[in-house]
Amino acid sequence: MNIFSALTHLFFIVLLWLFSISLLGQNAEGQIPKTNNKPELDTVSSIKTYDFPQIDIIGRKPALINRIPGSANIITEASLKNSKPITGNEMFKKVTGINAVDEEGAGLRANIGMRGLDPDRSRNVLMMEDGVPIALAPYGEPEMYYTPAIDRMKSIEVLKGSGSILYGPQTIGGVINYITYDPPLSNSLSLQVRGGDGGYFNGQAAYGNTIDNVGFQFGFLHKQAYRIGITRFDINDLTAKIKFQTGENSRIGIKIAYYDENSNSTYVGLTASMYDNGEYYTIVAPNDELDVSRYSASLIHDYFFSESAFLRTTFYGYTTTRNWLRQDFSRTPTSNLTGVVFGDTTVPGGAIYMRNSTANRNRQFEVAGVEPRFSYNYHIGNLKNELEGGFRFHYEKAFEQRIDGRTADAKSGDLRDDEIRTGYAESIFAQNRFFISSNFTVIPGIRLENFHFERDIFRIAYKDTNITNSDNMFTPIPGIGVNYNFNDVYSIFAGVHRGYAPPRIKDAITNEGTALNLDAELSWNYEAGIRASFASPIYFELTGFLMDFSNQVIPVSVSSGGSGTGLVNGGETMHIGAEAGIRFDIHQLLQTKYIFSLSAYSTYVNSTYSSDRFITVGSETFNVRDNKLPYAPEFMLTGSLDFNTPFGLGINLSTSYVGEQFTDELNTIDAGPSGETGLMPSFVTTDLTASYLISNINSSVYFSVKNMTDERYITSRRPQGIKVGIPRFISAGVELSL
Repeated sequence: MNIFSALTHLFFIVLLWLFSISLLGQNAEGQIPKTNNKPELDTVSSIKTYDFPQIDIIGRKPALINRIPGSANIITEASLKNSKPITGNEMFKKVTGINAVDEEGAGLRANIGMRGLDPDRSRNVLMMEDGVPIALAPYGEPEMYYTPAIDRMKSIEVLKGSGSILYGPQTIGGVINYITYDPPLSNSLSLQVRGGDGGYFNGQAAYGNTIDNVGFQFGFLHKQAYRIGITRFDINDLTAKIKFQTGENSRIGIKIAYYDENSNSTYVGLTASMYDNGEYYTIVAPNDELDVSRYSASLIHDYFFSESAFLRTTFYGYTTTRNWLRQDFSRTPTSNLTGVVFGDTTVPGGAIYMRNSTANRNRQFEVAGVEPRFSYNYHIGNLKNELEGGFRFHYEKAFEQRIDGRTADAKSGDLRDDEIRTGYAESIFAQNRFFISSNFTVIPGIRLENFHFERDIFRIAYKDTNITNSDNMFTPIPGIGVNYNFNDVYSIFAGVHRGYAPPRIKDAITNEGTALNLDAELSWNYEAGIRASFASPIYFELTGFLMDFSNQVIPVSVSSGGSGTGLVNGGETMHIGAEAGIRFDIHQLLQTKYIFSLSAYSTYVNSTYSSDRFITVGSETFNVRDNKLPYAPEFMLTGSLDFNTPFGLGINLSTSYVGEQFTDELNTIDAGPSGETGLMPSFVTTDLTASYLISNINSSVYFSVKNMTDERYITSRRPQGIKVGIPRFISAGVELSL
């Protein structure tokens, strides 16, 4: 199927959508019974009046968590304001079950693993912004080389239970949905300036208003630094949202965005000797340079048939260009060297010899789709029901070239590889909420995923070729959850669902054009837990979980430390653990105006290979059954203190502990000379933020210290050596709202 066929499909879907709205709109009064029954916590009329039309996985109110049949979290606007994060990872550490790995210290690339899953490029998590997927290619290449800036977020939703089957395709780990600011109801202007170590500068401006029935919000973000740890970056980020009524029962929301980044991102890390000698922040590959540009747009149409039913249709599309200059290097002396050497040359494999050539990995991605989603509240006798369902048609295409440069900083040169990877996905999903009683809810659901993909190889390793192959994958994804509310405070939940993730296209079809017939990455995910109301003085959630993989595809991409070619179905793995989160709002108990909260978030997970899997190293073969999975710390803990006074002073103190973790399948303990293997020790980091609200001019000033104790710790040993967490980072800023 070519792009013309895809557009033709899309055209007929749009026609069908418009025809359905017209038909149902004319007969809504007769076909859809009006009832006085409204959703428990958020009425259709309030959605119709105030909210920007977009997909929320939990809802706009924290209390809606109690409706979710599984573990869920909301990183609130207040939490973001109190913490003043530099990166999103600071906030994800306060969510149970999440392992957020700092790659470069600036939060430019999200590496998030849930419940022991591999965090590399967040491949096992569905990442969205305002309900729209944001990965390079959500099905065939779900890597997060673009990550939304935490600076412009209002809140973040996290979902890990069976409710994730309403979304897709990555339903194994869970869903993360970044929420941006909506158009305000009245005239609003906000300005923020922040500066810090290493030439860090962050400037933001946002303006919004609602005039008659048109609401709009425009935001611009620029941030840069010449050195945070080893990272230099320059980013411009522009976002616009517009909402307007198109009739008494319909409205449209439009969002457009542009992102441009230039940074010295690199895969090359420190050798073991460099780390041992304290050369923590040596820039090993100063010529490496990554350019990312992204254009995105979405249009969301809401049509309200009655107080009980409405249709939300999302059209989305984006393009991402990711051009990456990476200087070649060798672990042993070879030809065409620059003479620049890092590490210990007396140890085999302990040095990095920089070469006078480059490999430019240039990629461009196109993504487009349409998703009508129908919500309907109805009764079967006296049994209340809420139905949500719909379908999605999704198209994605990746253009990839490798261009080998003949000098250490060349962006042009000889075309080595050239190919196109194309994918088409059709999804149908439905979930029904049966209110067995006022306290007991049963929520079954199912998702059907069909993914067709092909790989066209035109040139590889300097050889002209013409290889095309394709494959198709159909997968049913069932799930069911239950929720029981004892009263307005406590509830228990349990659920089971099928986890699904298709293999990357270039893993499923080899460079030689052979379709490996890889299975989808499949799991059965179970969880059960108890939680208190989000609004209660003592909020807690305790969840036990088990993820049983019938086939976990072991990543072999360069970013995960692999060879990048060739793959077989990985094998069975098991993840068993528990999450606990608790918050004490002491000020509510003491009924004082001084706001004082203590929070703790912990995760325990035992992630192992649960069947025979043989690894050959040299002349020896090892069975890694019962070994720990790489990059799956067994224990993580974050504690947080929030203190706010009536006269405007606020303090946030947060400390995080990450347990030790293995970095390879063999669970090697001793560090290898290249730094790529070996046990990663546990580490502790502490962040402090103090702010002061000047209410008479509606502004605030703040001071922040990240890694306050200046801890030196290894965040990763991949892709190609040791990456060290950022040193103590001090910043200060001012916010003004008009």
